[in-house]
Amino acid sequence: MSDQQEKKPNIFLRLLAFLVTLALVLGALAVVVYRDRLNLDALKRWLSFRKVETGDTGEAAPFTHAGGDKLSVEYLEDGVVMTSASGVHYYSFSGEPYAEEVLTMENPVLCAGSRAAVAYDVGGRSLFVLRGKSETADLSLDSGELLSARINDSGYLAVTAQQSGYKGAVTLYNTGGEKVIQINLSSTFLVDAAPSPDGRTVAAVAIDSDGGSFRSRVLFYQVNQKEPSLEVSLNGSSVLDMRYTDSGLWVLGESSLMIVSPKDGSVKTFSFGRSYLKGCDLSGDGFALVLLGRYRAGSADQAVTVNAQGEQQAVLSLGGQVLDFSAGGSYCAVLTGTGLTVYTPDMEQASSMQSTLGARRVDMGADGTAVLADSQRAWLYIPG
Repeated sequence: MSDQQEKKPNIFLRLLAFLVTLALVLGALAVVVYRDRLNLDALKRWLSFRKVETGDTGEAAPFTHAGGDKLSVEYLEDGVVMTSASGVHYYSFSGEPYAEEVLTMENPVLCAGSRAAVAYDVGGRSLFVLRGKSETADLSLDSGELLSARINDSGYLAVTAQQSGYKGAVTLYNTGGEKVIQINLSSTFLVDAAPSPDGRTVAAVAIDSDGGSFRSRVLFYQVNQKEPSLEVSLNGSSVLDMRYTDSGLWVLGESSLMIVSPKDGSVKTFSFGRSYLKGCDLSGDGFALVLLGRYRAGSADQAVTVNAQGEQQAVLSLGGQVLDFSAGGSYCAVLTGTGLTVYTPDMEQASSMQSTLGARRVDMGADGTAVLADSQRAWLYIPG
């Protein structure tokens, strides 16, 4: 009898373990089979912001920010970074100050990935890196003037500056603020640079003249090599923006968007045709949001998503004036005077907000959440 009593709980535990394992396997299988029908981002938003009170249209309570002219806003995983003529400020989503640098900036620039941001003043010498819930680095050039600074999600930072004795200088810093590679050229101007996602490569934009004609190129440097491992012509395009992703180096020109392969130097090009570029955000996951207009002096009348093959993925006709726009994760947003609309890369509406409380700026998060801001306040839009 005692042996039978000892066996019963063992059988029960084994059966329970089997049922739990079966449930996990079936659940995982359901996620794979029905992943297009399941809104996993909605679950992420609920887990991240379940304690945040929102209004009927999804807006969280606004908080007051430092404001200032030339305001830029970036949504990070841990908070909101803002730069303006009055300095740099980093807040939690509820408005708690994480870090700040109060200073006068004539040409403030803010560049960010999903987890890190860098703020600087073009022509100045100081850079401020923000990540997690703090300012992680305060870098200053010994000499020269800042032209550009770009950061990846891991915190690798590529800085382009004018240095005495050189036409071009690019420095790549690791997540600890230490120099990984220094590129100095005396015969070619370097005007921009971006780190690869893994921090092992830096892509630098070089410009010079060839037989009296303007020439632009991308030079790919491995961090353990002094000479470029690859050189790719941009066919004389001026580089307005760039971003280094797993799908390649995205380069925005005045008349086209190019995706350059760092492996073989092949270039996939999306031409704007007869339309004029009105704006672009390269922060989408495998896509870019491009705003185009039929007239040089007019406003944008089309919003186009471009995929990693350099092809038009979807197009949206715009009827009103666009105040701001953004791409992030698997979403893009268009802010007008009448509301905010969030789309998928196929330009299918994911969510919308009719009353934007006078917002003039928007930046998308990877999970479909957006941060909105006016000249004095900022707040989250959290779709239900």
